[in-house]
Amino acid sequence: PLWMKDKFLSQIEKVRKAALEGKPAFIRAKMNSLSDMDMIEALYAASAAGVQIDLVVRGICCLKVGIKGISENIRVKSIVGNFLEHARIFRFHADGEESIYLGSADWMPRNLENRVEIVFPVVDPVIQERIRHYLDTEIADNVKASVYMPDGSYKKQNLHGKKKVNSQEQFCEEAEEAAKAVMAAQKKAGKKRVFTPAAG
Repeated sequence: PLWMKDKFLSQIEKVRKAALEGKPAFIRAKMNSLSDMDMIEALYAASAAGVQIDLVVRGICCLKVGIKGISENIRVKSIVGNFLEHARIFRFHADGEESIYLGSADWMPRNLENRVEIVFPVVDPVIQERIRHYLDTEIADNVKASVYMPDGSYKKQNLHGKKKVNSQEQFCEEAEEAAKAVMAAQKKAGKKRVFTPAAG
């Protein structure tokens, strides 16, 4: 409750200034709910400056999209599938400089002002790339994702002539392939997977 909100607002402002200078600038974020007015106003200001903002918000979203001159550059999706979408990811890009955060806080007053929450930067390049892939795939989802409309309703996308992207299904397939690759490498090295229970 002491520094997190100010940190988020400063990141949004940094991206907004980059857009005003004509530099590449975008925000991509995923959370359960978005209702904090300070955060919404900051996103509106960034959008008005030309920042492309893509949000995956599973539940409450008090931001309005499609307002001329204010939120035309903001797109919001909600993904409801076999698994509960519960991750919080925040990606800020300003002229090639990028910050990625993971954590527990939604952009709601109770999370940003009234609770002890944790958000931490991701600095490892390999993990950063995995998170970019995760966010990009969710934003591209057109099967389980519903698009938030200017009137406050949610609408499924028209899939006619488009390649279907089911993010949850794709992540399951990728996890299975990764597990097979690890097992094959272990087998080749003559190692066996051993389960060691934690000490009680």
